[in-house]
Amino acid sequence: MIKLDLQRISGIETLPLIEGGKGISISNGETCGAWAAAGGVGTFSAVNADSYDENGNLILQTYRGETRLERQRELIDYAVAGGIAQAKIARERSNGNGRIHMNVLWEMGGCEEILVRILEEANECIHGIVCGAGMPYNLGEIASKFGVYYYPIVSSARAFSALFRRSFKKVQDFLGGVVYEDPWLAGGHNGLSNAENPQNPMNPYLRLVELRKILNSFGLQTIPIIIAGGVWWLSEWEDYINNSELGATAFQFGTRSVLTTECPVAKAWQPKLMSLKRGDVKLTPLSPTGFYSSAVNNQMLSDLLELQNRQVDIVENSPLTVTVFGREVCIDADQKERVASWIENGFSTAMLTPSNTVVFVTPDQSKQILFDQKNCRCCLSACRFSSWCQHKGSTGNIPDPRSFCIQKSLQAVAHGGDLDQNLMFAGHIAYRFGVDPFYANNFIPTTRQLVERIAGGY
Repeated sequence: MIKLDLQRISGIETLPLIEGGKGISISNGETCGAWAAAGGVGTFSAVNADSYDENGNLILQTYRGETRLERQRELIDYAVAGGIAQAKIARERSNGNGRIHMNVLWEMGGCEEILVRILEEANECIHGIVCGAGMPYNLGEIASKFGVYYYPIVSSARAFSALFRRSFKKVQDFLGGVVYEDPWLAGGHNGLSNAENPQNPMNPYLRLVELRKILNSFGLQTIPIIIAGGVWWLSEWEDYINNSELGATAFQFGTRSVLTTECPVAKAWQPKLMSLKRGDVKLTPLSPTGFYSSAVNNQMLSDLLELQNRQVDIVENSPLTVTVFGREVCIDADQKERVASWIENGFSTAMLTPSNTVVFVTPDQSKQILFDQKNCRCCLSACRFSSWCQHKGSTGNIPDPRSFCIQKSLQAVAHGGDLDQNLMFAGHIAYRFGVDPFYANNFIPTTRQLVERIAGGY
């Protein structure tokens, strides 16, 4: 039996068990409130969360703006309305127990405005803000202004040190904890640095010890480290609990909390999750954010990975040319046979990339890529797929056809879309749904049952 002491999180003593935030619309007010009601820390995603009309019907996020700026304004308004709605649902479902946290991505479009506007309207519902995907230098200032605790997500001690020295030290009273998200194990976007090898995972314990040393050097000995990524059974992490080298620790469950009766996608996702085998979740650099990310290797991901191999270098002079939207481009003549094979198999349309290459796609794929790029909803602060940048209007690079519209795909996968043709984020231990006896006979637990199971070590 695991000895699991209560931790002080966001102002009260709670179970050190935290629901990982999963956007878009996977972690919502229902899941968050249920987790908090069970005595832990619930988390709803404020990344373009769902909102509802006066009759409780889902409001579809449709965009009518003719320009990118107009569409981003629509997106921000949807996100604010959704965040407020989910915060209020979470508070009601929690019955006053546990804590309610809101998860945002720093590099999502309009992040700071969305944060502020949600807190202005739903401050009394939210106890903490969890933020990753970037370096959220202004997070502490925004949170402290509203008297809300903040939890930066980092993947290294170095990243936290930079954040603290530059901004968090000025508002450390509301620093509630630090989420260490293992970049080789966690689902969604991962914080791999350029110096780290995506194929060479490092020992999480050593990285956590390094993070605790940095925290202690800043006088933050009592701040808990929230361990995220790769956590399934607490019995496997017993050495990390009440460990003098690590200090106060809590544990975050992202992937595992998908299969609960409160989660809106549980029934639709269950067959896919239960069928996964070890290695079926891939860490790739395909996201339009520019970050590495971990997702289920479905048909969409396989097609994108295959696309990376159907490209050739552009050269100054070559007898081999290809027409790219009416313009002749010289490409590496040594690739003549490969190019001929691609064209013969239907990949007859060449598209430029920002890496001075051309990729070959089908005519229908090209039309869809151009359509999605043109109709960019500006969901990111900068998007390599569409070349959108909210600070300058454009990243300065040409749009990258080797990526995809992440807003479109995540909205679809959360709202009944094809699980094989859309991005399905998951942690690398998602295969354990199929081997854990807790889920035998397609059992989907309530959140309370899951929290109780986890607290018992399994």
